[in-house]
Amino acid sequence: MGVAASFLGFRISTGSTFIYHRNMAMATRIISLPLRRNRLLHFTGTYTVRRKHLLCTSACRHEATIISGARLAKQIHKEVKKDVESWISLGNNQPHLSVILVGENPASHAYVRNKIKAAVAVGITSEVILRPSSVSQEELLDLTDKLNKNPAVSGILVQLPVPEHIDERTICNAVAPEKDVDGFHIINIGRLCLDQYSVIPATAGAVWEMIKRTGIETFGKNVVVVGRSKNVGMPISMLLHTDGRHERPGGDATVTVTHRFTPKEQLKIHTQLADIIIVAAGIPNFITGDMVKEGVVVIDVGINHIDDPTTGKTRLVGDVDFEEVKKKASFITPVPGGVGPMTIAMLLKNTVLAAKKILH
Repeated sequence: MGVAASFLGFRISTGSTFIYHRNMAMATRIISLPLRRNRLLHFTGTYTVRRKHLLCTSACRHEATIISGARLAKQIHKEVKKDVESWISLGNNQPHLSVILVGENPASHAYVRNKIKAAVAVGITSEVILRPSSVSQEELLDLTDKLNKNPAVSGILVQLPVPEHIDERTICNAVAPEKDVDGFHIINIGRLCLDQYSVIPATAGAVWEMIKRTGIETFGKNVVVVGRSKNVGMPISMLLHTDGRHERPGGDATVTVTHRFTPKEQLKIHTQLADIIIVAAGIPNFITGDMVKEGVVVIDVGINHIDDPTTGKTRLVGDVDFEEVKKKASFITPVPGGVGPMTIAMLLKNTVLAAKKILH
């Protein structure tokens, strides 16, 4: 009969190979057990296969591992600071970030303060160029042109949104591609879509980096991206579905993109099949517990301010019903403390790469 082996509590014998079904307490006899990509595991002796965390069935609930974007961001800050110090030790100037801020939007001012504070902490010099909301598009174009030509400026960031009378796409395209640390220039977006080295948009880069650093597998997985914005949803989709063997390796996932015109019933069908859900819809508690399967990975990019009746103040929440979804997810990001800190970290990384004139 051959040598027996233990696989997740099931007795198996040499000559037979079994795979464990994640959501069912059973094993199915198959020809081989796929592990990663083209590698197969064949049982030829006595083996014990231990899985660190088994997914719970309805009889065994668990709560998700919370991915701390703040903790991961601190790691990247340390890496960037070390990189800056090494760069300066070679006789180069400090990387310099110029931020253009238009108007008096309180949220935009808060975001910029956080970015400048983080830049200073890692050794990147910075400046905020404030313009009134009445500024003309021509004045902004003149300003970006001057910054493009200034060799002391490594990176340029136009804090969005801008007033309605200014065309956002025109301003983003006015920033030199090599100084475009937000990755919004049409050339950088085009290179990203062609799987070439480019400046990766900071939020999309944050999501991708969180997935990689957490060890979440994307190869062959079903991914749903909720939101199709050109600055977030689209670049995230490109990073996840593209070929891992190309110049700029992608995630090799099967990606479905949904948006505001996707019927809620259809959206639920997609999300219930998804291994990974990335939500950037801008709608509080849009993804609920009944919309996801056991063991799903959920990354919440949403930033929403809602009234808190218990305090009488507003509080920050994401697009996911965190308390309900975490009961079924294997991994989930919080809001605040998730994608937000990582976005700033990736912006710092992009600034140093711009100073070095390196695409990645």
